[in-house]
Amino acid sequence: MSDRPDVLIVGAGVSGLTTGVRLVESGLRVRIRAVRRPRDTCSAAAGAIWDPIYATHPHMVAWATKSYEVFADMAAHGAPGVHVVDGIEASRQPIVIPSWATRLPGYRECAAAELPDGFVRGWFYQAPIIDMPSYLDTLLDRLASHGVEIGYGAALETLDEAFDEAGVVVNCTGVGARELVPDAEVTPVRGQLVAVVNPGIHTFFAEHTDELGEMTYVIPQGDVLLLGGSAEKGETAEDPDPVVAQGIVARSSAIFPRIADAPFLGHRIGIRPGRGIIRVEHEDLGDRHLVHNYGHGGAGVSVSWGCADEVTEIVLGTR
Repeated sequence: MSDRPDVLIVGAGVSGLTTGVRLVESGLRVRIRAVRRPRDTCSAAAGAIWDPIYATHPHMVAWATKSYEVFADMAAHGAPGVHVVDGIEASRQPIVIPSWATRLPGYRECAAAELPDGFVRGWFYQAPIIDMPSYLDTLLDRLASHGVEIGYGAALETLDEAFDEAGVVVNCTGVGARELVPDAEVTPVRGQLVAVVNPGIHTFFAEHTDELGEMTYVIPQGDVLLLGGSAEKGETAEDPDPVVAQGIVARSSAIFPRIADAPFLGHRIGIRPGRGIIRVEHEDLGDRHLVHNYGHGGAGVSVSWGCADEVTEIVLGTR
């Protein structure tokens, strides 16, 4: 690689790439180092419907709101992989509808007759839906247009090694932060999706639950329909579980019966970086600076632009 950058980002999932875009477009020289290429990261397996839940932080809603704005603007300008879609989020419990939901475009509460069997409260709204493999390519193209270098290779043994390349390091290693930081608060949470040929469904459905678990969501992405989902804490295997897949298809078919006969296309498996609270934090090491951006759980895409903005503000403040 060439000249020493201002910032080295470790990790090339959605958090690393988005942070890279924000930093380089702020005038900084950026380099990214990663073990896996973006299409091989867990980010590529995400169903990626915008929803500011399944992670915790005091800035959660603000980060998600910023990300919604960016995705909506990208969709309006025809960015590959980004669309704003109508749909329903619903709960099997008599919940209070979150205040952030009532401010979304297209919001209205569902009448009882509009809810699937077993659901008692829900709301219509418009949400960004991201086709992750295509979207990650879009971010890569944006980085390449600014000359950002990405090096792929062996994993770092410690974050200290990263300072050999830059005085400011941004840690976007996701579940890898458990060993690299090390941070015992990071818990791998295995998620599984099923992809089928879209039988003509153009609206999304997302089950609202208090935490990641066995929830149901149906996400249209053109000719492909993604069905979810699962959340198996502590599991890291990347092989599909046929029993979990069968349950996903059964739950999805109960909401949209056409799904039952839709031809199967494949599985998607990703390991989410669960953590009690998202870590966006600056460690001032004197002549060196380490900025963390990980632990996003099931909300990595939903808060990606907001977190990237906060990291950029931190990094610029070190100069």
